[in-house]
Amino acid sequence: MGENTVRIVFTTPYYPPHIGGIEIHVKHLASFLSKKHEVKVISSTGSSSRDVEVLKLRCLNLPYSPIPLSFPKLEADVYHSHIPSPFFARMISKEKLSPHIITYHNDVLVPEVVDGYEIPYLGREFIERFNERISIPLLDSCDTIIATTSSYALTSPILSRFMEKIEVIPNGVDTKRFRPGETERETIVLYVGRLVEYKGVDVLLRAMKIVQEDLREARLVIIGDGEDRERLEELSKKLGVEAEFKGKLPDESVSTWMKKARVLVLPSFSRLEAFGIVLLEAMASATPVIGSNIPGVRDVAIEGGLTFSDTDDLAKKIMEVLSNDRLAEKLSRKGLKAVKEKYSWEIISRKIEKLYLSLI
Repeated sequence: MGENTVRIVFTTPYYPPHIGGIEIHVKHLASFLSKKHEVKVISSTGSSSRDVEVLKLRCLNLPYSPIPLSFPKLEADVYHSHIPSPFFARMISKEKLSPHIITYHNDVLVPEVVDGYEIPYLGREFIERFNERISIPLLDSCDTIIATTSSYALTSPILSRFMEKIEVIPNGVDTKRFRPGETERETIVLYVGRLVEYKGVDVLLRAMKIVQEDLREARLVIIGDGEDRERLEELSKKLGVEAEFKGKLPDESVSTWMKKARVLVLPSFSRLEAFGIVLLEAMASATPVIGSNIPGVRDVAIEGGLTFSDTDDLAKKIMEVLSNDRLAEKLSRKGLKAVKEKYSWEIISRKIEKLYLSLI
């Protein structure tokens, strides 16, 4: 390490091999920054790599919000926490360690159904308010907040209180794993993600019923698994939609399907979906995207595709991309250009590195 080396400590509730958007974000950021700096990660899960040391803590493992039962004393030049799960960031705040940066990935909204169980309204309200009571003091005490899009920050009931200390730095995409291929495109509408209620896959299935009535060759391929898979498979049969549920696939297979698909759809309508990294993955694969017209998601989708407002509008947009080669090619080129200029991890890590240096 050289004389300009920065000692960085990340805190994150989960870290790979645990799977999730925040985990992927932190892993890539830590990996790129470790090329120049000393990086350590504190988490409830994960394993060290050649360049990044992971300190796995003993925790009280609440669903989605592990609470560390102890915390190591680590000296660093900058501390960077990732929430909405706030308890690791809270440890940094309690120890008054600084400069402390918090990346706020999304608001906490408890779905009506979790793992097949209905969550009573009062229970959902309690969890959301409890998280708010912890998160607001954390954001107030930290030095800088990173939001991934300005529209999400402006519409968040929590983030919007702190606009004067927010830096907008988006998520990145792994351009080595996701890149254009030589595979011939098929008439495939692709979904990649968890099969849970807030992801809106039922909206996509209803839209595909309309699409397949006009374009019989249109195929819907769904990659991913989750508590709602059985319900969604039954819904597709009830609607008469030709849908292929592939389940969870290896990374290599996912990237192959990205190259084969004509369009990728992200149908989420919940604020739990604050960005949509899968949109970047498709764009990096030269695949047009269609995303719901909600804060955060729409900012990304318009970079390489279209947005939709309801089921009928989604069906219309899918048919436009499937049947119009010139439009599909235009969106493909636009998305690739955006990834190259704004969303590679090299670019994102340099922006975050610059922020660190401005605070030290």
